[in-house]
Parts: sequence; C-alpha cells; structure tokens
Amino acid sequence: MNQERILIVDYGGQYTHLISRRCRELGVYAEIVPQNAVFKESLLGGVRGVILSGGPRTVSESDLSEPFDTNQETLREQGIGVLGICFGHQLLAKKLGANIDEGENPEYGQTEITLSGNPSILHGLEKAQHVWMSHSDQVSNPPDTMQVLATSNEGHVAAFASSDSRVFGVQFHPEVAHTPNGMTVLDAFLRDVCGYQHKWMPEDQIQEITKQLTEEIGKEKVIMGTSGGVDSTVAAVLLQHAIGNRLFCVFVDNGLLRFGEREEVESAFQSMGFENFITVDAADEFLKNLDGIIDPEEKRRIIADTFIEVFERTAEQLREEYGDFAFLGQGTIYPDRVESAATGSATAVIKSHHNVKLPDWIRLSVVEPLKHFYKDEVRAVGEELGIPSEMISRQPFPGPSLAIRIGGPVTKNQLTILRQADRILQEEVRRDSIYPRIWQSFCVLIPIRSVGVMGDERTYDQAVVLRIVESRDAMTASVSRPNWDNLLRIASRIANEVEGVNRVVYDITSKPPGTIEWY
Repeated sequence: MNQERILIVDYGGQYTHLISRRCRELGVYAEIVPQNAVFKESLLGGVRGVILSGGPRTVSESDLSEPFDTNQETLREQGIGVLGICFGHQLLAKKLGANIDEGENPEYGQTEITLSGNPSILHGLEKAQHVWMSHSDQVSNPPDTMQVLATSNEGHVAAFASSDSRVFGVQFHPEVAHTPNGMTVLDAFLRDVCGYQHKWMPEDQIQEITKQLTEEIGKEKVIMGTSGGVDSTVAAVLLQHAIGNRLFCVFVDNGLLRFGEREEVESAFQSMGFENFITVDAADEFLKNLDGIIDPEEKRRIIADTFIEVFERTAEQLREEYGDFAFLGQGTIYPDRVESAATGSATAVIKSHHNVKLPDWIRLSVVEPLKHFYKDEVRAVGEELGIPSEMISRQPFPGPSLAIRIGGPVTKNQLTILRQADRILQEEVRRDSIYPRIWQSFCVLIPIRSVGVMGDERTYDQAVVLRIVESRDAMTASVSRPNWDNLLRIASRIANEVEGVNRVVYDITSKPPGTIEWY
C-alpha cells in the first residue's frame, strides 16, 4: 500500500465507513482504528492527518481521558492535522475549552449554516450553505483558542478551527451526499492542511499485492471456496497471478442458484485460465437438509453448515490427490474486518460468515488479497485485471442464495418458479436506462395466494414481488424508478410465462425503513 495514509477514529458513528471511502475517493488511503487505539510510532507511519468520526452519545470525561489526551498531544507534537465530525467536533471543542450543552440544539436533516469571515477549510462552500446535520448536543462558549468558521440557527457553532489551524471541527456531515460541496471540505483538510501529495488508487496496488502474496505463500498450495461473486472472483484472480496452478478453487452448486449461474461461473473461470477449478454438485444434499424449513435464519444456518460439510469433504479429497494445503484463500473485504473489530492493518480477525470452519487435520493460514478494499475498489481492481465485465458487474447475491427469497419451504418447484421469474426480470431490466445505477434487482416469492382470472378461468396462485434498488454501499438504498412500460411488460411476462404465478407487485420501500432483502 502507499506510504501516505489517514486514520479515521471510530466513535461508533453510522458514517465512519463513508468518511473512509470519501477520503479514498479523494486519493488518500484511509484506515479505520478503534477509539481506544494508542498513537504509537508504529501506527502513525505515513500518517499526516486524523479524522474523529461521529458517535451516538454525549461527550463524557472518560472520552477526554486516556488514550485521547495523550494521542492529541502526540498529534500536536508531530504536526498532524485533526478534523472532528459531529461527535468528533464536540470532543475536540471540549478539549480546547468550549462547553457542550446536552440536548440544547437538536438539528436533524438539511440545515443552513452561514460562513464567517475566514472560511479556512470551508472555502468550497457557499456563504449560506445547506448541510446535513444529525445531533442534539451543541458546542457553546468557544474560548480564544478557537476560531468559529460557521454558525447555524441562532449563532450555534457549526465549524471551528484552532488558533494554530491544526485542529478543526464541523458539526455537520461533509461526507454524505446530502451536504452539497461537502467533499470540498474533506479535500481542503487532506490537501491544504495535512499536505497529502500522492493520489492513491486501488488499481495501482495490484503489483504490490501480488508481490506480498508470492512472499507470504511461497511454494505452498491454497484452497479457496469460490462463489462467482465479485469479491471471491477478484481474490482468486490475484492469487492465480501470484501462485498460478497451486490455487485450487471449489465452487459448490447448492441447487439454489439463479438461472444459468453455474454455467456462467464455470465458463468465466475457464476463460480466465484456472487449471484447478472444481465444481461440486451438492443440490440434493442442500434441498434435503432444507426440507420443511420456513424460518429464514434457520435456512441460513442450515445452508452454512451444509456448505462447510461439503467443503470439508472436497478439501479432504483434494488433499489425498494433490497433497497438503497450507493456506485458505478468502474474499474478505475491508468492511468485514472492521465490523469484526479487525481495524488495524496488522490484525487478522475474520467475520464469522466469511470464515470456513475446517477440520483439525487441515490447519490452514488465511490469506486475504482484498482485506484493504471496499466493494467499489474491488471492482476497480477487477477491471484492471481484465476480469470479464459480466463477473465484475454482477449484483450482490446473498450467501443463502434463492432460499431466502422464498417465503416458505424451499422445494424444487418453488425454486423453478422463482428462477424463471427472476430470469425474466433480469432480461428486461437490462434494457432499461436505469440499469447502470441498479445495486440489486431480484424477485421474491411470497407465501400468499390470491384469486386471478386467466383464459376465463379462475386461478388461485402465488404472488411475485419485484425488488429493484439503487445504492452505493447497501447501507442505505433508494427505490429504482424503471420505465413504467418496462415494469408492466415484466409483470405481464411473469404472469403469462411462469406457471404458478398470477400476481406481480413492485416493492417501493427504501432502506431504511426496510432492508434490501425481504428475508
């Protein structure tokens, strides 16, 4: 990775990952660290700036104690710039001697701020600028060591700079799209205050990643479960570049895949020159274990356990034929590690749903080529590697596959109905002008029957829900607005071509309050 980087201190805010991603979009590599991280020399290598995230609580005395107090002194001594956002803004203001009034100034959503005489890092904003707020506490009585850069409502402190222009705070969220020109604030802090020079790009890291993998793995072999999704595919190609045919990819067909998916994945990996790509047909085993199961969480558990059993058997068979494996390849990406508290570059905690539990006789080290990247960065790396576009642009697909898009027991008949409906949706939605913006588009088969009329005869069949959403990271999602005629054509085709369906509805729920998947 590039030597230059910025640290994002996570105080539990919902936008911490977004701050990190925005910095990377601006060309500065960002890494998230927990709030109890101690800023030792080893952690601060290449660091020119630190951002304190938002958080869901009021600043307390414990927040101002160790390691915060010593960390701030270390940053001051080394001339490292500091920016606080929302909670971080309040924390730094309190440190500089201001007061925090609890619950005195609730501001949520769009709020207008007014810039003061010296805009400093706010120079890219309008004099009167709408920004996105989400807080109830406020900073008051700023001391002489603070210069107010902007105010909101009745003169409330919306942004400040320390007298030496090394510490800054903004009460609003410059990282969200709801703050117009917000990226200019982050860019001014990164470039003007911190002095970052280089422009970090994920695709430029390929050579370094390949070198690290080659050194780490040596002459050993790697086994890897490959779903055909973006993450595991890009990770597999990076490993292939590093160790060639010493990589063994296992693709488990659980019988719950989308129409033509197995053939598409097999064809793609064959075209990319994978010599050891093993497909395991375990459809009957998965369906047998799912027989009669309705609860979606129980479906997830059964599918995960069955996958582990199938993978273990396959790994043992491959070991007997090709010898021992030393490494398990995984497509873990950066958010997975942070969510499991593995925020430092030297940590190796793996989120449980990414970890394949292997038998005692296989004692493998985990190798994760994508552990530093976000999803959009993984796609950029994949494009640079020349992976087929249909694999890079694949929509996210849940691990439990179609099983959790069926509201009720999973049977071959229900899978056929859902698979055919989804095939029609995908064929038609690709023709719509909104397709490049779509995050996910899929069908849900719900356990509700209704009366219909087809060919002058009464029907009593199932309903299919169409779900099409737009998002950048799945943290939030908005409902897509396909062409109305296209939507009507999709509904007509499903009702006429898919036996067992007589009603099609369109889900217009955003996230929040709903989730993207139904079950």
